[in-house]
Amino acid sequence: MRVLDYLELSSQLDRAGIGTAHDQQVEALDRARAAGADVEVLTSAWPDGDPVAGLRRGLRGRGFLADVDVVHLNLIGPASVALARRAKRTDTPLVLHCHVTSEDFRESFRGSDTVAPALRRYLRWFYSQADLVLTPSEYTKRRLEAYPVTAPIRALSNGIDFDSVADHADYREEYRERFDLDGVVLFAVGSVFERKGLTAFCEVAERVDHEFAWFGTVDSGPQASSTVRRWTSDPPDNVTFTGWVDDKPGAFGAGDVFFFPTKEENQGIVVLEAMACGKPCVLRDIPVFREYFEDGHDCLLCDSREEMVAALERLADDPELRERLGANARETAAEHSLEHVGEELVATYEELLA
Repeated sequence: MRVLDYLELSSQLDRAGIGTAHDQQVEALDRARAAGADVEVLTSAWPDGDPVAGLRRGLRGRGFLADVDVVHLNLIGPASVALARRAKRTDTPLVLHCHVTSEDFRESFRGSDTVAPALRRYLRWFYSQADLVLTPSEYTKRRLEAYPVTAPIRALSNGIDFDSVADHADYREEYRERFDLDGVVLFAVGSVFERKGLTAFCEVAERVDHEFAWFGTVDSGPQASSTVRRWTSDPPDNVTFTGWVDDKPGAFGAGDVFFFPTKEENQGIVVLEAMACGKPCVLRDIPVFREYFEDGHDCLLCDSREEMVAALERLADDPELRERLGANARETAAEHSLEHVGEELVATYEELLA
């Protein structure tokens, strides 16, 4: 069984959660194949990944694109639309993976709230073409059903690649020294924008006597929102915005308590990464986190700024609580192994082919 698992604009999305999710799909399928599954993964629609070879092949009447049994697309742009249409013309099973909703598009960059309603209409049309839509959570599945998307929808965790953060502790001293961090550090990882909880992060930091660090890209171009510009140009004295870091494990190694007051997620791979590192997590209490995590067991879920302040101060002052939550978090992350994701993907493809 040959599967095209394709991410449009992959080189531009290598720092984004969508890029991580796609990389983990490919790795999960590679592990499934190593375990004996009959699956071959292609990440380029061109034969052998070469558009010139595809053109030559087409001129010989053999078709421009690679021959596959299943098409699995991870983005919503024009190349993905073209491949989806080709899959429908050739009666090839089409899986569309939902990493984008109009809800999580909001508060991402300048003008995103204005575009979101039109995006919802577009996504309703695009996802409805699929033979199956995969979502990272039941929460996102319910979102799409309300649009309404008419294709069948199934929830499947993005999973977590433990190997990608396995050596996080080795980076601790280097990264703390590089960014002048000391004591118990409360941290976030990922691109900096308001939907991820930027204002809450900074306002809570102003009320907590510990260092805060946000590891991730800070937009500075015309697409950057006024909120991002305001907080990153004049942050609270105890907040460090590091910008992009080359070694993702370094961010998790440098921090002690993962603080993620995001307003909307389809799952939140970065939370699973923090949990895989055994980091205690303080999260905003949103439905998708209730689906996967348990307050007081593997994280602390908070509604208000006051609850966030109390939770962070409690963890900063209680090493035993940090250790207990972190150990339980590591067990939770293990439930989202790539081996399990690979098995589920292969079973899904086989079901569609049958």
